[in-house]
Amino acid sequence: MKLDNSSVFQIVISTAVEKSFKLVSKISRLSLEMTVKEFKNLRLHHSTLCYPPLEGAGGGFLKSFFLIIISLTFCVSGFAQTQNTDNLYKKPLVDVLKEIQTRFKVQIKYSEPQVKDKWVNYADWRFRADVDETLSNVLTPLDMKVNKEKPGVYKLKEYEYYRWEVKDGWAYLDTLATKYHDKASWEKRKAEIKPELYQALMLSPLPAKPNSKPIITAKRVFDGYSVENIALEILPGVWINGSLYKPLNVKGKIPVVLSPDGHWEKQRYRPDCQIRCATIARMGAMAFSYDLFAWGESMLQFKYEDHRRSLAQTVQTLGGIRILDYFSSLKETDTNRIGISGGSGAGSHSILMTAMDDRIKLSAPVVAMSSYFYGGCPCESGMPIHQCGGGTDNVELAAMAAPRPQLLVSDGSDWTAHTPEHDFPYLQKMYGYYGVSNKVENVHLPEEKHDFGVNKRIALYDFLIKNFKLNGNAVKDKSGKYDETKVTIEKENAMYVFGDKGEKLPKNAVMGFENLEKLFPLNVTK
Repeated sequence: MKLDNSSVFQIVISTAVEKSFKLVSKISRLSLEMTVKEFKNLRLHHSTLCYPPLEGAGGGFLKSFFLIIISLTFCVSGFAQTQNTDNLYKKPLVDVLKEIQTRFKVQIKYSEPQVKDKWVNYADWRFRADVDETLSNVLTPLDMKVNKEKPGVYKLKEYEYYRWEVKDGWAYLDTLATKYHDKASWEKRKAEIKPELYQALMLSPLPAKPNSKPIITAKRVFDGYSVENIALEILPGVWINGSLYKPLNVKGKIPVVLSPDGHWEKQRYRPDCQIRCATIARMGAMAFSYDLFAWGESMLQFKYEDHRRSLAQTVQTLGGIRILDYFSSLKETDTNRIGISGGSGAGSHSILMTAMDDRIKLSAPVVAMSSYFYGGCPCESGMPIHQCGGGTDNVELAAMAAPRPQLLVSDGSDWTAHTPEHDFPYLQKMYGYYGVSNKVENVHLPEEKHDFGVNKRIALYDFLIKNFKLNGNAVKDKSGKYDETKVTIEKENAMYVFGDKGEKLPKNAVMGFENLEKLFPLNVTK
């Protein structure tokens, strides 16, 4: 018997509604993407199983309509069945996040690429009474987390191995501190960590030093100081570039302050960077402002994204060592007064360099050191330096500077916000092993942000005057305040070594990260 159109519609609709109604609550939680995918599969498998083909006028349309509805019915049943242990109670991450927002009345910020194709196993089982615990249960297996921007507002992030909870960082530092109790036990600990740092960075032994001479540009003379740009070949075909600020009319041996550049826009060409280095020069010391790897002029040879490779930490550490080699060889350098001060990522570099090389006699990491933050860039933690000595952190590495003078500049808006509460007292205790707890200082600026602003520069100037005996009067006005207005801010291209367009780059220059890796055959990134 043939069915008329009206009868067909009644059968189709009643059947679909009857099967679908019982499952509507579960259907509402399924993503459209899942529905379409399952529909395509089920249509192939179930389109001919339940009803005979329709014939007659309009049969083509009715057949298609009939098959779609019945297939969707099977699709719905299939979805209902996926919510069991056989399918790990799996749900799309985006649906789980929406349910968390609804249930706990919070906002979770995320982008579509962050949640695309990500699934949560045993999704409903991960919910707890507390939203933070629920988020942790859901996101930790996916190597994801949220940052709490304010009460009720969260932002989805990839897992940040380098960022810990404050209490966890403090607890770990306290655990490290149980390994020593006096100068002798601490010196033993240092002797364990130091050679392992070189090994972790693939710098044991150090690569052979190229025999090339430094490339030095013409000198520019300003009010009380001069500037010349220098490129040092640290590996065959690999250069590290910087600008050397020197006091005019140098007499005798003078200090040198290495000034690596951190993760700020315009690199070492920034006005605040020029002001800092020129002011140090006007006080009577050399200041060498240099690029980190794949940063600044180094980008003539490598791409910006290469800075985010683990080998960046090795290359820029080697660069710091070669810079020390160069300045230690100059007749005007007072090797008993070599310091280093960088901010942000360059602050991490300053801590590491001081821990590794005793030629550095003073250090001043700015907005950098923390027991619960290991540096947010592979140039700071890309190589396994923090596994040395059975595990360490940046505060313990900073303690390796003792008894050499050290200044910590911290602020209220980043991972240094709690420096005075725990990390600084730890360092005071470590310096106390040498009887010089006053040689480590902390200038905390709770109202300031993550930068190398004027108050942070003043803290550095004061520390250099105190420990390197610089002439502060040369840069102060009649009222005794620092006057930075006599510094000339140069245009960026004036600070290039290799020309405006890199036309003076040596012909043997290594080009591209893949060629740099060939100089490190045991590179762990492969």
